[in-house]
Amino acid sequence: MLTETAYAKINLALHVRRRREDGYHELETLFAFVDQGDILQVEPADRLSLGIAGEFADSLAGGQDNLVLQAARALHLAFGRDGEHDRAWHARADIPAGARITLEKKLPVAAGIGGGSADAAAAIRLLTELWDLPDDFDRHLALAASLGADIPACIASRTCLGSGTGADVDLIENDLGGTPVLLVNPRVPLSTGLVFAAWDGQDRGPLPEGAASLIARHGRSDLEAPAIALCPQIAAVLAALKETDCVLARMSGSGATCFSLYESADKLRAAARTMAETHPAWWQMEGALR
Repeated sequence: MLTETAYAKINLALHVRRRREDGYHELETLFAFVDQGDILQVEPADRLSLGIAGEFADSLAGGQDNLVLQAARALHLAFGRDGEHDRAWHARADIPAGARITLEKKLPVAAGIGGGSADAAAAIRLLTELWDLPDDFDRHLALAASLGADIPACIASRTCLGSGTGADVDLIENDLGGTPVLLVNPRVPLSTGLVFAAWDGQDRGPLPEGAASLIARHGRSDLEAPAIALCPQIAAVLAALKETDCVLARMSGSGATCFSLYESADKLRAAARTMAETHPAWWQMEGALR
């Protein structure tokens, strides 16, 4: 049995530039990843299956449209060709057809922290090892992009810039590795589509250039305002986080999860205790940036 963490994704900054004719949005974002997340396990089996457990298992569909199973099928298909399509990726017809996948769902669903995308990326990493396939990062990125905009960034699960719909990724100088981070969610799911639809359409300018800390400090979250309009609890979470001794507090992605960064683990633990005491109903997770 092989085990992998599906690292929680946060958007340290997210600038929405324009609506595209295809209905998607052109954006620029700084992805970062927390050293905590969902847990996936895979083991050999005669067929492909997915079992889901954990705190948020009941809010996640385990059917054939689950992103984990979609990623598994896409990876298998990529190696099930006759070899004529792309010899460079060593297409094989003898790889196993199945795997037993178990997902421990520790991250809330529809929460702006890439839970489903991170799970799919972790499945690609795990099944590549289980099925003894070439660990080709560029091809995994291409495969991930066909499944969802956030999944390519989750393949590496390292700090990177995202552009286009978010699927075009470039690694960046990461001077924030090890930074203590607290994630807080008011336990309210929020539809990404609804949040983007509520964006006011105003281009407020590109991401700043530089190291991750500079972009995070001088960047912004263009989806905070529309998300708060749909889910007012986000404003309460941000206000509570900003009252702690944090360096930065911001909403991630399309919400409703918010994060705060700290100078030390002691300040993080103090903030987590305060949040647990004052808002016991909210979900929270402590970690560090990878």
